[in-house]
Amino acid sequence: MKISFRKSDSFLKPISGVVYDLPVSVNLSVWWNFGSLLGLCLGVQLVSGIFLAMHYSPGLDVAFSSVIHIVRDVNGGWLLRSIHANGASFFFICVYFHVGRGIYYGSYQMVHVWGSGVVMLFVLMGIAFMGYVLPWGQMSYWGATVITNMVTAIPYIGKDILHWLWGGYTVSNPTLVRFYVFHFLLPFILVVLVMVHIVVLHDAGSNNPLGLEGMGDKVPFHIYYSMKDVFGFSVMVGALLFVCLLSPDIFLESENFNPANPLVTPVHIQPEWYFLFAYAILRSIPNKGGGVLALVLSVAGLLLLPLLTSNCSGCLSSSMNPLNQIMFWGFVGVFLILTWIGMCPVESPFTMIGQISTFLYFLFLIVYPISVSSKVGGM
Repeated sequence: MKISFRKSDSFLKPISGVVYDLPVSVNLSVWWNFGSLLGLCLGVQLVSGIFLAMHYSPGLDVAFSSVIHIVRDVNGGWLLRSIHANGASFFFICVYFHVGRGIYYGSYQMVHVWGSGVVMLFVLMGIAFMGYVLPWGQMSYWGATVITNMVTAIPYIGKDILHWLWGGYTVSNPTLVRFYVFHFLLPFILVVLVMVHIVVLHDAGSNNPLGLEGMGDKVPFHIYYSMKDVFGFSVMVGALLFVCLLSPDIFLESENFNPANPLVTPVHIQPEWYFLFAYAILRSIPNKGGGVLALVLSVAGLLLLPLLTSNCSGCLSSSMNPLNQIMFWGFVGVFLILTWIGMCPVESPFTMIGQISTFLYFLFLIVYPISVSSKVGGM
């Protein structure tokens, strides 16, 4: 039975005309903090991005030098650029922890919440990719060339879409301007999606470590969990400033400190670290169309989790089963191996390791929810 609070309860205090009456399970752990941390990351990226946009110039001849200008000549520009660049890495760290928690504790069983989250992940990846192109360094140019060429795998209209993206017949000035416009506009669309995600989440109710629906032991969100979020914000901001002040280039690709040169191909083209797992899956498929399809399914495949999980309403969290725990941590290991393979050259034995890891990655997305359903059916 689902339990909610009455507004007449003694612990619901009106503050500035608002009653904090959201009932939340009493046993939520620190892993539930990453949702609010993602909101903080989005806010930091929006604010820092708007200020950077005031000084950035999207043009082949001036893009790279405008970034140098921001770092050297703008007051506090070096810190602003470092916060925005490293903030993207912190954003994806929180995203992967958030998704991992959802898989481990069975939050994917809330179909609408999970589906809206996957859509947001796609939009976020698009924003990050276009932002990676804007500095117009060597890896920016060649990364844009390689990734945009993937749309040619679409039958019949692939080349037309590619030429529209490029604004011509190669990655050039119109490409950079379009990516700049999309990189500026899409975050506001992401904000709308976040609002939808929160509304759907509050309608469905938050999950808990036991996975039990309608637990009787609940507390109001404020002040119990709002204070935990404030503590999480402090840790996140401290960690981000620590990186930006002491090691601002730790997440950046060294090749991208060279201006883009279409006549010189880098020895090893690779995206940012948070895309390496998908890039390794792309390279593991020898066929171009199959590789692009596997790349898309590496994220879209998350939608299979609730679809393949049946008769799980109100069931225990999958984390309560040792076999499912082994499968989950094996999946985490495969994810890390794919991230490592994405940095390695396309040669033996890395190719074989990548193909095996790709197989295990998709096998988990199919077997894990079925395993959860079968365990519940046997209870």
